[in-house]
This record gives sequence, structure tokens and C-alpha cells, in this order.
Amino acid sequence: MKSYEDAVASIDNSLKLLELGYIDLMLIHSPKPWAEYGEEDRHFDGNKEAWRALEDAYKAGKLRAIGVSNFQQTDIENILAGGTVKPMVNQVLAHISNTPFELIDYCKQNNILVEAYSPIAHGELMKNKEVVKMAEKYDVSVPQLAIHYCLELGLLPLPKTANPKNMKNNADVDFEISADDMKILKNIEQIKDYGEASNFPVFWTK
Repeated sequence: MKSYEDAVASIDNSLKLLELGYIDLMLIHSPKPWAEYGEEDRHFDGNKEAWRALEDAYKAGKLRAIGVSNFQQTDIENILAGGTVKPMVNQVLAHISNTPFELIDYCKQNNILVEAYSPIAHGELMKNKEVVKMAEKYDVSVPQLAIHYCLELGLLPLPKTANPKNMKNNADVDFEISADDMKILKNIEQIKDYGEASNFPVFWTK
């Protein structure tokens, strides 16, 4: 159960562990516990309590920005209805073949930045023949194509790598995808199998 007190304790403990005076960005990681991700209860009251704690920490200067993650429109509406500070970020799964366009549009209408995690679909896009062919057309890597796709949609992609060479490659996205090719990428058949990552809760209801 989420509560204001637990959220305050978590914020203060994070500051203590990091030995920092403030944190640049803190999110509510999920609208409900992972063990309940596929269930109907959206935990509206608990999320309002947790959000109030984030707001207070933000106003106190402990947090420079606050947001949410894996929140659907109804979850955000709950926060907007009960809060005084609008979420600055909604971090969601978004990539070629799985792009929540309606949620993205809603966030944009409310000036909420959408951060796209897993823009390369946990590496599964590397196996998609259509995506590979499109990357070859632009003479770029599949990760570069996938990252630029997100940028074209006005999202902030969050690729994950510990390899310096891959980091450099991921940042080299100075090219344009044509409108016709963006339309093709938007309509590529959704990935159903994320390999080992399929056990991650956000995929349970896919």
C-alpha cells in the first residue's frame, strides 16, 4: 500500500544514500505494485499520497523534477485531479512496433515529456527483417534507426548500454527518416516475444 509517509521516507533515504542535497528527477515507478500489474485496481488513493510527497519534496528543493512511469491516461488524470504540480515526465515502453500513440498525444497535450524506455525493444528489433532492411536503406544501425524513430515522435529515448562504442553509435543519429518510412515503421507488426525480458511485468498484459 502506497502512503505519504512511506514516500517521504523513500525520498529522504535516497538523498541520504546518494549523499546529495537534491535529486534531478524522481518518478513513481508504477501506478501499482509489480505483483498486481495485470489487475484492475489502479491504486488511485495511494498514488495521490505518493505524488503529494513528491510535490512537497519538489517545493522544498529536494527534487528538481518529478514524474511518473508506466502510467496510463487514467492514472495521470488521477494525479492531475488531486495534485498541485503537473508530472513533468511519463516514462513508458515505446519503440518501433509498440508505440502508445494515444497516450503520447495525451501527454503532449498536457506538456508532459514522454521518455521512451527500451527503444530497441530489449534487442528484439535487431531480429526484425523489416527494421533491418529499413536501417540498411539509411546506412545506419538498427539502434540508430530505433532511437531516431522516437526522436521523430518527440520522445526522449532511453537506450541502455554499458559499451562506450554502442553509446557513441546510439548518439550518432544525425539523419532524417522520410514521412513515408515513418508511416511504415509506425505500422510494423507488434513484437509479441521479448525473450528473457518477457517476464518483466509491463509485458504481462501485452
